[in-house]
Formats: sequence, structure tokens, C-alpha cells
Amino acid sequence: MIGYLVQNHALVRAFRDKPLRRRSAEYLEYNRAFKMAPILSDYINEGEIVAIKGSLERPISGLVMDSRRVVPGNLFFALPGLRSDGLSFVDEAVSRGASAIIAQKIPVHPPAKVTFVQVADARAMLARVSQRFYKFPDRSLSVVGVTGTNGKTTVTHLVRHFLNGNERVGLLGTISYDLGARTVPSFRTTPESLDIFGMLAQMREAGCRNAVMEVSSHGIAQQRVLGLEFAVAVFTNLTRDHLDFHRTLESYFEVKSRLFTGGVGPVPRVAVVNLDDPYGEILASRIAAEVPDARLVTFGENPRADVRAENVVLNFRDTRLRLAWPAGAAEIESPLLGRYNVSNFLAAAATAWALGRDPGVFAPRMREFKGVPGRMERIEEGQPFNVLVDYAHTDDALRNALGMLRAITPGRLLVVFGCGGNRDRTKRPRMVAAVQEFADFAYATADNPRTEKVEGIFDDMRAGVSDPSRIAWIDDRRRAISIALDGAKPGDSLLIAGKGHEGYQEFADTVIPFDDRQVVRELIAIKALRT
Repeated sequence: MIGYLVQNHALVRAFRDKPLRRRSAEYLEYNRAFKMAPILSDYINEGEIVAIKGSLERPISGLVMDSRRVVPGNLFFALPGLRSDGLSFVDEAVSRGASAIIAQKIPVHPPAKVTFVQVADARAMLARVSQRFYKFPDRSLSVVGVTGTNGKTTVTHLVRHFLNGNERVGLLGTISYDLGARTVPSFRTTPESLDIFGMLAQMREAGCRNAVMEVSSHGIAQQRVLGLEFAVAVFTNLTRDHLDFHRTLESYFEVKSRLFTGGVGPVPRVAVVNLDDPYGEILASRIAAEVPDARLVTFGENPRADVRAENVVLNFRDTRLRLAWPAGAAEIESPLLGRYNVSNFLAAAATAWALGRDPGVFAPRMREFKGVPGRMERIEEGQPFNVLVDYAHTDDALRNALGMLRAITPGRLLVVFGCGGNRDRTKRPRMVAAVQEFADFAYATADNPRTEKVEGIFDDMRAGVSDPSRIAWIDDRRRAISIALDGAKPGDSLLIAGKGHEGYQEFADTVIPFDDRQVVRELIAIKALRT
């Protein structure tokens, strides 16, 4: 086991320890291993090759894109990157035993004794080879891909909850990767294609029939889901985010649209689209006009939606609504709070219905849903006020979360929040403006500063301030949370936003343990001892 991917251990041993004595038992085992080994030519077609040095008839033991994880016999992908080029790590990969290299350039003096394959697009080739190497696991599973600015994590967890009756359902997302037989921590919302196909293969081997995954705009743009066959693609919404990467909202939307129009591979069999979102309306029209082979299912409170919510009642403890679909209706009680969670519920319900499940059977199970870690998660430690931890880190997500709490909070609404470093700077003042619109008082603090100075981030955020008397600037996040807890009174609601489930903070090249939920519990316990 290397990372999350199963490698051929017997073949790795054969590459590492070639017996010196012919006809010995070890030598016969070595030969047997190589006869069963996959061959490079099994996974690369001649038409995909720009140039080659060496033979395609070379056995390989597995695939890898990190030179530090290379073991004997691996095929190493030297991917181009923003900070460094994979070609810089070829020598290390070869020294660790790589038998073949795929890259977009062949060095002037390529390493001897390895096959070097030049391709036009190394990332695209990584996706294609990974899918072939793991024997097209997406074809054995009904894969649901959920994309959109907000709601991906909640929707994927809800879809799994609705589908997970008597069978295992795999999950790839921001919080964790559930591979059917085991669950491992997530390291990226949408992993690289090598990880995706490797983990889908593990789900297949564990007996999963369905898999649900979050599909980020970065994952689409960087071809991490290239060629993947989706049974269903879901669009939740689109608001300003990631403009440091996409530059414009139109470009951001265009990238998201590729998932539905065949821009990343086969057109999904079903497209599930939010009709309450302006970009969802545009996408639905585009799918109907350009992708007639895809079945279009719409959801929302819009009366034209196929799966819709009626008679919505929001309160402090739950949400009640009437779920309607073409063949019937059902009264629903949801433990999730807020109108945006009505949309998340509808997205999941529409997806399960599109996959042939009966909403009259699965929808009542909503009462059993335990929520998603770090998504409007209530912290109960005996305090006389409400404390919630949420992942909201865009102006739209903050506006939704705070607007919901404003409507159901009898006292004051307080919020601790920050803006991440090395991310879209244009959303910083917008986030502050959203907070000032709804909160009685806010504590601006560090989120994940990364390589930026917290004061520099604060400078960008100050452009959104409309009332300086209702915001405090505290660079230490733990101290900001502590001061906010001290200021909360009975009947108040305190929202700690931005990091949600995350158990760390990023400073430059350093990552430190920091979990908002745990910090709140520790601070409440300490303050209780002092009283």
C-alpha cells in the first residue's frame, strides 16, 4: 500500500531484488512475477505519444506522480506545476527505481535504462492511464459528481444517506474519503485523477455500487476528472469564489459547465440542476439545447422545478417542508437549519430520485440524518447561548448562514471569521460587508493566512467595513474565539465561520493543529472553572 493506492507488491519485490542465480526458486518466482506484470504499452496508445526513448514493452509495478513515493518498477508522471516542474524530480524518481517516465518534454540527456515518453498533456495522460490501469472502476459504479460554490459537502453526505440502505456507498469529499471497507482523512476536495481512480477501484472491490464525490472547479480545470463516467452530475449554485484562479465569474461558470456538457469526458446520463440559482437557470437551458442525450432534472422552490419544496417553515431547531415530485409528495422534517439547507436537501432528493429511488421511501429518513461535521455544527457544553461552527468562507455563504441565524436568534448575533491567505482577494471586503449587514458584532481574525501577513489580509478586509464600532481585529484566532465567548450572553448566537471541520491552521510552510470545535469546548470548560 502506497498512499491510498494498492500497488503490486510481488512485482515491486521482483524489481528490487533480481536473483543472481538462474534456475533458483527465487529466479523462477521473479520470472513468474514479470510474466504477470502490466506492460507500459497496455496503457498508452501510439497515437498519444509525441516522442519516445526506450521501449513500450516495459513492465511496470504501479503509477506515481510524487517522486518521494516511487518504488521499484513505477511509472512516474512528471507533471508541470505552478511552483515547480515534475521534470526537476526525474533523477530522484529514477534513483528510487522508476522504470518509465511520462512528461511533456524529454530532457536533453534523459536517464539511461528507463523508458521516457513525451506526451502533449501529461495531466490528461495521467487521467487516461490511471483509468485504464485500474480497469475503469467508474464503469462498475454509479458515480454522482456534485459541483457548485456552496453546498457540495452537505449534498454529497445527504446523497450517501439516501442511497445507503442495505449497500455500501463510497464518498470522496472535503472531509474524508469513504472507500467502502475503510475511511481515510481527506487531503483535497477533488484529488488527482490517479487517486480518484485508485480509490474508486477500492470502492468497487469493497462491494460498493454507488459513489458520490465533490467536484471542484480546480478539479475540472486541472483535468482530475477527465474521462470519468458520471451517472449523475449535480449543480448546486454559483457565487463569487476562486477568482484568483478563474479571474472572472464567467470563466468560473464555464469551467463548472464542462462537467455537464462533455467538456471533461462522457456526458453524464442525468444532469441535476438548481432552478433557484440564476446560473442554474442558464445551465439548465444550455443542457436542454446542447446536450439532448442527458436527462435534465431540476430542483428548487421554483414552481417549475421537477423536485421542489413547498410550504417551507424555518425555525431554530429544524426545518419543515412539503417535498413534491412528479409522482407524489411527502411531508418532511429536517434537522438542518436554514433555507440554503432546503436547497441542499432538494439537490440530494432530486439526485436519489433520478437514480430510481422512491422519495416516499428515502425522504422520511431525513429525520435520522446526523448532519455534516463543521457544517452549522452546534456545540453544546452547557453554555446559555448558541455556538455554531460552520465552513462558510465566501460572502454568499456568510450571508446565507448569518441571515438564517438572524431570523431565529432572540438575542444578539456574534461572529468570528477571517479570510484565507493566497486566495481571491476581491472577496475579502465582500465578506466583511456581509458580516456587517447581519451581525451585531464581529471579531475578524486569522483563518489560514498561508504565506500572507495577517495584517495585510486585514487591510483588504477593512475596505468592506461600514460601521467600525461593530468589528474588532484580533490576529490570534484562539484569542478571538475566547473574547467572543466572554461577550456572549443568554439568548445570543455565536457563529465561528471559515474553517468548519478543519483541524489545522496554515502559516506559510507550517501547519499547526487547530480545530474550532475543540477550541470552543476547551475554552468553555476553562471559563466554567473560573466561575
